[in-house]
Amino acid sequence: MSQGKVTIAQGGDKGMDLTQALDGYCERLGPAFWAEPWNALSNLAFLVAALVMARRLRGQALPLAQVLTGLLAIIGLGSFLFHTTAQVWSALADTLPIVLFALVYLFAANRAYLGLRRLPALGLALLYLPLTAVLTPLLSALPFFRISAMYWPLVGAFLSYALVLRARLPQVARGLVIAGGLLTASLTFRSLDMPLCGAVPMGTHFLWHVVNAVLLGWVIEVYRRHHLRSLAAPASDR
Repeated sequence: MSQGKVTIAQGGDKGMDLTQALDGYCERLGPAFWAEPWNALSNLAFLVAALVMARRLRGQALPLAQVLTGLLAIIGLGSFLFHTTAQVWSALADTLPIVLFALVYLFAANRAYLGLRRLPALGLALLYLPLTAVLTPLLSALPFFRISAMYWPLVGAFLSYALVLRARLPQVARGLVIAGGLLTASLTFRSLDMPLCGAVPMGTHFLWHVVNAVLLGWVIEVYRRHHLRSLAAPASDR
């Protein structure tokens, strides 16, 4: 595989052109559908993780976990579309389900871990959006963090919840620390894709998919296990 990059034509229309071609990854050397085979096929990891969690959730009354599992599968499909068609519309199909997953999980965490009512839980979850909007430009100024700037605040969110819950729900806290570590690893692979392109022609972005699939399945599992512990606990402890 050639190590040179091919610049894909950019749309010339003013405003957002949803069919504008994008080229932001080491593996892509042209506009062909299968120009990113590793990046495209590694999205199977999301579907496998979704299947595993769907089986683990079978027969359990956890609608938010079911929603998260569905979003996990949609993330894989959206990412596959992006790494094959590589256009603006598919970039949105790739990114928006990830943001939605984060918001739904934070809402579920606020309800299950913090014990908040629906409206406060929703408000606190939505606070993630303006906080990310503020932090993203700051992180974009840092070379290593620039490519994944919008995702790094979620590491802080996992660790913040873990800190708050460390005494009351230590098992959940440990699970969220593990989640923060997994996300840090996956973001590291995402950030090293272009810097290591000369040495690793297929890039490292596909490892972001694989580790991220494990991460998303894991946080659903943390939520599921907490639910099972809550059911098993005496009424006085709930």
